[in-house]
Amino acid sequence: MAGTDQTRRDEAPLEAGPAVILVAPQLGENIGTAARAMLNFGLTDLRLVRPRDGWPNERARAAASGADIVVDGARVFDTTAAAVADLDYVIATTARARDMVKPILTPDAAAAGLRDAVRKGGQAGLLFGPERTGLENDDLAFADALMMVPVNPAFASLNLAQCVLLMAYEWHKAGDATAPMRIEYLQTRPASKAELLGFFVHLESELDRFGFLKPPEKRPSMIRNLRNMFQRAVLTEQEIRTLRGVVAALTRRFPKGEGPPE
Repeated sequence: MAGTDQTRRDEAPLEAGPAVILVAPQLGENIGTAARAMLNFGLTDLRLVRPRDGWPNERARAAASGADIVVDGARVFDTTAAAVADLDYVIATTARARDMVKPILTPDAAAAGLRDAVRKGGQAGLLFGPERTGLENDDLAFADALMMVPVNPAFASLNLAQCVLLMAYEWHKAGDATAPMRIEYLQTRPASKAELLGFFVHLESELDRFGFLKPPEKRPSMIRNLRNMFQRAVLTEQEIRTLRGVVAALTRRFPKGEGPPE
């Protein structure tokens, strides 16, 4: 269970999310990996319609890799109609166009629709078909919209867990506020402008001493280029101290006041 930290359960309270309805799933392993994908993104309401190998299924539990809350809470239904009866908004996944008039959504649009339904106080669900054939038209008739993943049209088939993972991720992402980029500073912090300036002065004084910043008319542009290069690096306080140590180590053999080496 690489990446699982049981001590952080309190940091990830489970929110109300869409039910995941698997219609006639064939293999217990596929149910288990779908359950694992659900819990990765905080979904726990798993509904099974006529699982071929029966339920409960120990192969599903093993494949769930610790997502026991999903496996233990799974409910079994005889029909798709019964599985969706308490839901207000249902999206069905399909890999091919069907002969029916329904909105066809991309995964992100589907997730937005699910979020909107839940935000309004409704209950939502995602409908997935059997591994071999996908959903039948009679099942799709229960859906308010269809979801098709824009994949390679010559190889459009996704396995069950992949499709559940993709939609669980889109659901989670639609409500997630994680910054698109962050830096973990650990035991240091971003360098201040004063520290950057101190490094620039140190480096430039040594480059002057060793005759690097020549000819004089090019010195201003060379300094700007050097400063811009280090500014782009988003240096930490520790990195500034390291760089100043590098400059000092490289110039230590030539005391101040001595001319540059030949």
